Amino acid sequence: MPKITFSRGRKTGAKAPPPRYRWVEGGPRKVAAAGGPGGGSGTKAGEGAEGPQDPLLDLDNLTGLEKVKEIIKEITAYAKMQKIRQAHNLKSAPLVLHMVFKGNPGTGKTTVARILGRLFQDIGILPKGHLVEIERADLVGEYIGHTAQKTRVQINKALGGILFIDEAYSLARGGDKDFGKEAIDTLVKAAEDHKDQLIVILAGYKKEMELFMLSNPGLKSRFPIQITFPDYRREELMEIAGKMAREREYIMSKAARNYLYNFLEDVNAKTLNFSNARLVRNLIEKAIRKQAARLVHSHNPSREQLVSLEEVDFAVDEGEAPEDRFYYLQY
Repeated sequence: MPKITFSRGRKTGAKAPPPRYRWVEGGPRKVAAAGGPGGGSGTKAGEGAEGPQDPLLDLDNLTGLEKVKEIIKEITAYAKMQKIRQAHNLKSAPLVLHMVFKGNPGTGKTTVARILGRLFQDIGILPKGHLVEIERADLVGEYIGHTAQKTRVQINKALGGILFIDEAYSLARGGDKDFGKEAIDTLVKAAEDHKDQLIVILAGYKKEMELFMLSNPGLKSRFPIQITFPDYRREELMEIAGKMAREREYIMSKAARNYLYNFLEDVNAKTLNFSNARLVRNLIEKAIRKQAARLVHSHNPSREQLVSLEEVDFAVDEGEAPEDRFYYLQY
């Protein structure tokens, strides 16, 4: 194995390591500061060691999601041109930028929403560009009037930025007497009243979100932009896994990569609502724990041992039932 060096803890005068790269088809590409879907970067989102990054660069450096990137760039260009037309006293269409993000867990929906907030802040659509991420429990109250109150609190927090509602379809699952309907009505009204100060993104599984959009007659017109986030291909998940390992200053051995590659094919075929990059993050973190347990009793492990994740660190424990392999994918 070649000697691995990292910048942290480097002795004075030692040769600086090369920039960090991620591997894509056609060769390596520099990694942007912002982490990809399902993983962090160790720096504040959108910032590198030398300051804020261009959100479009962070978008481009996300693994896969080519169609999603194309749509986001079109939306951003359209919004920017409407602002410029207004400055020249030309007719401009009203901006209704509320959206629906459809896709399985771990496909980058929240990551793209964060980048979108920064993009819209840069072009003057949103004054703050921050993201408020919530779910049903943050909106639905326990008695009449409580839900509208809780929903308005979250809306006020998000003003100037993006309100991201994960598993939004759950608001319509309780029937006519459930307070979730009140939350939907309050959100639809807020989406109209605050369309110049707020962007609301409803997110969740594809089929569930399509049914949810039929639950209120105002949803389709208030949320005209619908974006589908596809599952990652196996090669893209391997790229994400490599990046997550490198961010934590680990590398996967060839045998470990081969094992993970085959495992991902197996789990994708057997798991409903495949959890994509979230699964990869769980696998990397579990492998790191198993590597620590494997090395803890070693006498003075070498640097190469400390950074190397081996096949045994990813392998299923002896006696573990086949269905247990997928337990940590379902949450």
